[in-house]
Amino acid sequence: MDRIDRLAIDTLRTLSVEEIEAANSGHPGIALGAAPILYTLYAKVLKVNPKDPEWFNRDRFIMGAGHGSSLLYATLHLAGFGVTIDDLKNFRKLDSRTPGHPEIHITSGVDCSSGPLGQGIPAAVGMAIAESQLAERYNRGGIDLVNHYTYVLVGDGDLQEGVTQEALSLGGHLGLNKLIILFDSNDIQLDGRVDECNTENMKQKIEAMGYDYQIVRYTENIDEIVSAINRAKESEKPSFIELKTTIGKGSSAEGTNKVHGSPLSADDVAHFRELIGGNKFDVSNEVYNRFIERNEQNARTYEIEMNNRFNYQMKFSGQYEEYEDQIMGGKTVDIRYDLPHYDSNYKKATRVSSGEILTKLSEADMRFIGGSADLFSSTKAKGVDGDFTKFNRLGRNIRFGVREHAMASICNGIALHGGFLPFCSGFFVFSDYLKPAVRLSALMNLQVLYLFSHDSIAVGEDGPTHQPIEQITMLRSIPNVNVIRPADAVEVKEAYEVFLKYQNRPTVIVLTRQDVETVRIDDGDNMVMHGAYVIKEERGDLDLIIMATGSEVSLALKVSEALLDAGINARVVSMPSLNLFDEQSEAYIESVLPRGVKRVAIEADDATHMYKYLGLDDLLINIDTFGISGKASLVMDYFGFNVDEVTKKIEKFMKK
Repeated sequence: MDRIDRLAIDTLRTLSVEEIEAANSGHPGIALGAAPILYTLYAKVLKVNPKDPEWFNRDRFIMGAGHGSSLLYATLHLAGFGVTIDDLKNFRKLDSRTPGHPEIHITSGVDCSSGPLGQGIPAAVGMAIAESQLAERYNRGGIDLVNHYTYVLVGDGDLQEGVTQEALSLGGHLGLNKLIILFDSNDIQLDGRVDECNTENMKQKIEAMGYDYQIVRYTENIDEIVSAINRAKESEKPSFIELKTTIGKGSSAEGTNKVHGSPLSADDVAHFRELIGGNKFDVSNEVYNRFIERNEQNARTYEIEMNNRFNYQMKFSGQYEEYEDQIMGGKTVDIRYDLPHYDSNYKKATRVSSGEILTKLSEADMRFIGGSADLFSSTKAKGVDGDFTKFNRLGRNIRFGVREHAMASICNGIALHGGFLPFCSGFFVFSDYLKPAVRLSALMNLQVLYLFSHDSIAVGEDGPTHQPIEQITMLRSIPNVNVIRPADAVEVKEAYEVFLKYQNRPTVIVLTRQDVETVRIDDGDNMVMHGAYVIKEERGDLDLIIMATGSEVSLALKVSEALLDAGINARVVSMPSLNLFDEQSEAYIESVLPRGVKRVAIEADDATHMYKYLGLDDLLINIDTFGISGKASLVMDYFGFNVDEVTKKIEKFMKK
C-alpha cells in the first residue's frame, strides 16, 4: 500500500466520525476499525460501476453489520455512487439519503437493506445461489453472461445470531464458491468483550461447515486483505476471511465497548481531521482520484462485458432471449389456460392444489426457485428440475433443511439478486421462526412467496404446539405484505396470480392440511385480487353479512342455508385477503359490506383484524386460547366450529 491508500483510509475514518458527530448518533467503533476493509473492497477489489449501479453482473456487497452505515456512506461518496457531502452531513436525519442503517431504495450502491444482525450472511447465500444457477444455465462458448462474487461484511454480533448459523451451514453444504464472507473480528461487542459470552474456535467451526478459512492479523496493511481475497477466489469452497481489527481505531476509547455505539468527543473528531487536514467534510483530490482510477478500470471491464453480451447474442440468440426474459421479468403465464381447472368435484386440501399450481408455474417460468424447511411432502411446495446442489446447479428445488429463518432470508437474497421468483414453505405455526425475514421482504419490496400449510386447529392430533392461533394476526400486521387465506382451489389459483402481479411486495398464502370443498366456480374472474367479495347473495332482504376466510368459508355457506329456517337472509362474503380489500375503492367496499347491516365474522384463529369490519354490536366467532390435541373434526367441534354451534350463536346474536 502507498501514501494515498493510507490517506484514503484516514479520510474514510474522518468522514465517518464527522457524520456521526453531525447526527449526534451512530456507531463509530466499526467505522474506524473496518475502514481498511471497505477501502480495499471499493478501491481494489469490487467489480462495480457507479454509472450503472444496477449492472446485473456486478459484484454484490452486503454490509451485514449495518450499524456501520456511516462508513459505507463515506465509501459510496468517494466511489462516486452519488452520495454527496451534503448527504453525509445529513446522516440519520429525517428524509435523508443516508438513513441510520442502509436501505436499498434510498441510497444508490446499497445492495441489501441491513441492520438486523444475522440477516447479512443468509442474504449473501441467496445471492450466491442465484449467481451460480444463472452462470450454469447461460454461460457458454467462452462467454460469461453471469460471473460475479458476493461479499458480505459481518461482525461478532452477526455470527452469534441463530439465523447466521443456519445459513452458514447450508452455504457450506452447497459449496457456494463465489461467496466471500469478511469477518470484522475485533473481540468487542456492545456489552463488553466477546470472550465473556462466546469462546468457540472460529477456525474449526467454519472449516467444519465446509468453508475455506483464512485470517489476516494486520488489516492496516491492505495488501494482506487483497491477497486473502485473491486466494479466496481460487478456492472451490465458499470463503471466510477473519480480519483482525481494532474497534474505534485511533480514538481515545479504541479497543473498548464504549466506542461501539456512542459518538466520539469533539476532541477525538478534531484529531482525525488533523490527520488529513482541511475543514470538516473536506476530501483531498488525491483520494478522489484513487477511486476514479478504480472506476476507470471497472468501466473498461463493463465495456468488455457489454461487447461480450453482444457477441453472445449473435452466437446464441435463443439462449440470450431466454436470459433477457428471465432477468427482465419472465414469460407471461395465463392463469386461466396454463393452470389446472377446478370444479365442484375437486375436494382436496388447499396445500394440495397449491402444490399442483406451483409445479405448473415452475414448469412454465424459469424464475421459480425454492423449497421447504424439510417439509415438501407435507406442504407440497417443491421446486422442479431436481435438487439444487453443488453437483446440480440447475436444480430449482432447494432442500433448506430445518432452517426456517435462514430459508426465508436466503429467499430475500435470491430476490435481491434478480432473475428469480423465490418461494419457501413450512408449517404456519412456525412462521414465528422467520417473521424477521418476512418483515425485511416487505421493507425491501421483494417479490418473495411464502407458502404456509396446516393453517388452523384442524391440524388436529399434533396439538396446540402445532396449531396456529395468533400467527395470521402477526403477519397481517406487517405493512406491505399480501396475506391470503384461500377458501378452496379456485382461490388458491387466484392467490398465485396476485403473487405474480404484485412485484413490489411479498405474498403469504396460508393453506389447509384438511380437505376442503370447492365453493367457487372457476370462471377466470379473479376475485381474490379484490381481497373480499360476495360469494353468496342473500335471498330477499339483507338481514346479515357473514364474513369468513379459508376453510371457514364453506362453513359460513352451510350456516347461511341453516339460517334460512329461522327466517334470516344472510349474505356470505369470502375475505381471503384483508389488506387487498382495504386497498379497494370505497364504492367497492360498500357494495360488499353495506353499512347498517349486522355482521358476523368467522375465523378459526385469533382473527383480531376482523374487528375493523365489525361494529360494537357485531359478532366475531374466533379462538382466543391455544388449541387442543385430538382428531381434527373433534377439535373443530370442541371449539364450536360446526354448522349447529355457529348457527345457534348467530341466531342468539340476531335476537339481541
